[in-house]
Amino acid sequence: MVRPAPTSDLVERFAARLVVAVESRTAISSLVAEHEFTVDAAYDIQDTVLACAEVAGETIVAAKLGLTSRAKQEQMGVSEALYGWLTDRHRLDPGQPLDSGRLIQPRAEPEIALVTARDLEGPVGLHDVLAATAAVAPALDILDSRFAGYSFTLADVVADNCSAGAFLVGNPVPLDGIDLALVGCVFEKNGEVVGTAAGAAVLGHPAAAVAWFVRKLAERGQGLPAGSLVLPGALTGAVPIGPGDSVVASFDRIGSVGLSVA
Repeated sequence: MVRPAPTSDLVERFAARLVVAVESRTAISSLVAEHEFTVDAAYDIQDTVLACAEVAGETIVAAKLGLTSRAKQEQMGVSEALYGWLTDRHRLDPGQPLDSGRLIQPRAEPEIALVTARDLEGPVGLHDVLAATAAVAPALDILDSRFAGYSFTLADVVADNCSAGAFLVGNPVPLDGIDLALVGCVFEKNGEVVGTAAGAAVLGHPAAAVAWFVRKLAERGQGLPAGSLVLPGALTGAVPIGPGDSVVASFDRIGSVGLSVA
């Protein structure tokens, strides 16, 4: 039997536990195992975690989607996409190494980032997103689940802000003439290929993933403003990374982006 949704006190307590896990770099056990709650309630917990980050001086600079590819859903044992948010604390500049000491269990994955040119809201579709896209860019999303061994339910990972750890975006290029579904990706770790895919791995098209995101935001009375940066989800499975490792994601017609781990 499903237990009732968490009370506001429980939302605050679970959010505080996740904040402490981030700050102390200590993995925790499933929150759902302690008290079952819905995905909608999980977004309430996520909102509270982000509010704490903003109070601490962080600013949201990008959105990140997760579990938008079959590879990721199979890897994580779930069947629904999700979204979270990235702050300036998560952002890495080109050439800046990742300090793995500030993360618990980092994993890297390649993405095609989109930059919007106008507002998106309501029941949008793929073509609406394409019409609103100003540019695309190669990107690396660095996951860092607060749950030990990446063992979580869908509600857990939503509450944990989509396992946000860090991210790096390369040089943007105009979308003109690029079919993102056909863009090929080669993902390398320490000079060896660890994954290949095309943009179609992300819900059939990265813009379709962004359309899903905007519709989900609409369910919570929100929209996506012009100038937003969105990481629409990984093309391949994520790979663990640690000190001394390097990863490179190369995309047809878009370019490449690389990261070393300090």
